Amino acid sequence: MKQKNPRFTMAVLTIFAAMLACNTSSNATEAPAPATQPPTELVAVVETTANPPPTEIPIQHQVFPVNLPESQSGKAGDHDSSVTAIQKKSNGGDRFSFEQFERPFNANTMDVYFPELDIIDTLVYKDDTWIYGTIKVVDRGAANSSPYRFAMQLDTDVDGKGDFLVVASSPPSSDWTTDGVQVYFDANSDVGSRTAMAADQGASGGDGFEQMVFDQAKGDDPDAAWVRVSPADASTVEIAVKRSLLGNPGAFMVNMWTGHGALDPAMFDYSDHYTHEQAGAADPGFPLFYPIKAIYELDNSCRIAVGFQPKGGEPGLCSIAVVPGEREPGTGPSCVAYGGSCSAGSECCDGVPCTLGRCRYP
Repeated sequence: MKQKNPRFTMAVLTIFAAMLACNTSSNATEAPAPATQPPTELVAVVETTANPPPTEIPIQHQVFPVNLPESQSGKAGDHDSSVTAIQKKSNGGDRFSFEQFERPFNANTMDVYFPELDIIDTLVYKDDTWIYGTIKVVDRGAANSSPYRFAMQLDTDVDGKGDFLVVASSPPSSDWTTDGVQVYFDANSDVGSRTAMAADQGASGGDGFEQMVFDQAKGDDPDAAWVRVSPADASTVEIAVKRSLLGNPGAFMVNMWTGHGALDPAMFDYSDHYTHEQAGAADPGFPLFYPIKAIYELDNSCRIAVGFQPKGGEPGLCSIAVVPGEREPGTGPSCVAYGGSCSAGSECCDGVPCTLGRCRYP
C-alpha cells in the first residue's frame, strides 16, 4: 500500500481547524434573539387637585319656635269619618262646590280608609313672632303611604282667596325641624279663580301657589317655618311660620289640610280644576257624583278668623255665634243644618239651598 504524504495531511488539518475557528467566532459574536415580554397594562394617571372642593356649610338657625302660646286664637273641629268608614262614606262635611273636602279614602271604591288623613280638630295660636297651626288626625301612626303631608293655608288679606300655603312632611319627632317644610305664595292671585272657595264652571284653574318662598331652611330667612309632632299627642302635628314671611298680617283667615300625593300646591282651588262629576262625592246621598274620583285621599277644615270679627259670610268660614239681628242669611243658630229637613219658609245654614225638602246641594 502506498503511504500518504504527511505534508498533505497537515495542510488539510490546518484548513479544517481554520474553518472551525471561523464558525466559532461567528456564533460567539451573533446577537441573541430578544426574549418575548408580556404586554404592559396602561394605567390612567388621575391628576389630583391641591385644593378639594369646599364642603357645604351647615345652616345655623338663630330663631326657633318654643312652646305654643297659652291662649289660642281660634279652634275648628272637623268630621270624624272613622265612624262611617265601614259604610264607604264620609261622616258629613264634603261639599265640593264650596271647596270643603272630607275624603280620607281611596278613589272610586272608597274601600280603604286612611285615619292619618282624617282631621278631627284644629287650633290656631299667634304671638309677636309666630303663627301656629295644629292639626289633630284620628291616627297619624297609621301612615303607610308616601308622601304624607300637612298644610296650613292662610288668607292674609281676608278676601276669601288663599295667599300663602305652608306644606310640611309628616315630622319624625317632637323636636322642631325645618326639614320637609316649604312655604308657597300665590304671586299672580289666581287661587280661587273668579269666586273664592266656590266652583267656577268653565274657568281656568290657574297654577295655584306657584312661588316657593321657603324650602327647608333655604330662602331669605332660614328660620321662617317649622314643624314638629306635638309633645303631648302623637297624632297632632304643629306648624309654625314667621309673621314676617307673611307680611305681618294683623287679621287673617286660616284652615288646615292633610293629604298624600294629592295635596299639591298647584291645584288650589281644587274645585276650579275639576267638575263635580270628575271630582265625585264622598256621600252616597249624591248618587249622581258618588263615589269620590279625581279628588281623593284629602281632607281639610273650615276657615278660622283671626284678628277680626267676621260677619258670617266670609268664604269657607267656620260656623260662628253672632249677635241676633247682625247675622247674614244662612248663618246663626236658627238655620237648618246641612242634611236636615227644610221647607219653603226655613233657612239652610251656610247658604245651602233647600232641595227636595232637605238642606243640601242639588
